[in-house]
Parts: sequence; structure tokens; C-alpha cells
Amino acid sequence: MPAVSTNDLKNGMSLNLAEGLFSVVEFQHVKPGKGGAFVRTKLKNVRSGAVIERTYRADERLDQALIDKREMQYLYPDGDSYVFMDNTDYEQLHATRASLGSAANFLKAGDSAVLQMFDGEIVGVDLPASVELEVTDTEPGLQGDRVSGARKPATLETGFEVQVPLFVNVGERIKVDTRTGEYLSRAGS
Repeated sequence: MPAVSTNDLKNGMSLNLAEGLFSVVEFQHVKPGKGGAFVRTKLKNVRSGAVIERTYRADERLDQALIDKREMQYLYPDGDSYVFMDNTDYEQLHATRASLGSAANFLKAGDSAVLQMFDGEIVGVDLPASVELEVTDTEPGLQGDRVSGARKPATLETGFEVQVPLFVNVGERIKVDTRTGEYLSRAGS
């Protein structure tokens, strides 16, 4: 692992600490009037999402984790796993639903995603900000159902359930925000 000085920390940088793999959320260099300078950090555990705060001496060495980002295409589900194909060497990779996290709710066959790999393990998935998915099940919308802000549950082609406006029907394509899992609009709008 390459060592990095606490003076060279940047937001988004990954660190391999004794407690696990962390991403730098925030850092601040502090130089008090007396005593040595130090760096106050806010770190997010890549696997669990827990945020911790740590203080390090200035110029302390930490292990930087090199994250390999690979663009892959989602091919199909295989039992409890998801099969991806690397776009550069066409090698296939099986990933568990747990390793994909919430990204599994938005993946359909043929979609591209950037998988973040560390030591052969998936530690994150980058998706587009929104995806278009088809509604496979919801209560039918009735003529005149235009109550402002009223919502109903709808199941999407990936099996994910989202709250949609009353006018959305089965078979329609909608845009969903991949960061929040919320309905954005009808597709093509």
C-alpha cells in the first residue's frame, strides 16, 4: 500500500486503516498557537457507511487504498448473484446483492455501472444519477385522480417499490433517482 501524508489528504480519497476501508469525507488542518499542527478528519466506512471522526498529527503517514474502478455491463441474475461483464476484457464477474447495496434496485439487463474494486472485493457501485424503469404493478389510475402530491406504491421491473403519483399506470416508464430511490418523472418528460 502506498503511504500518504495527512497533509496530502483530499475529499474522496480512500484509506486502508486498521478499522477497515474508509473514504475521506472532510478534513481540516489546524495549527494552534501552541503545540504541533494536526489534521481533524471525518471518515466514512466504505462497507458499513458509518462515519467516524479522527484526529492525526500533521505529516502522519496513513495507508492509501487504491480503488480500481471498472466499467462493467450487467448481464443477468444468476440465483442470488448478479453477473457482470468487464467492458475491456469481456471477463465475467459474479457479485452478490449485498456487495452491490442499493444499486441492485436499479440494475436491469444491459445497464452499465462502474464497480469500485479493492483487493478483488466490490466496495462501491457508481450508477447514473437517474435510470428509466418500467412499472410492472400498481393500482390503476382513475380519470380525475389529480390530487396534488398524492402517491401510491408501484413495483418496478427490478422488483424495487417506489411511491409514484396517482396518474402513473402499469407499463409506463418512469425516471427514478438512484441516490434517493424516489420517483422523478415519466420517462421522456
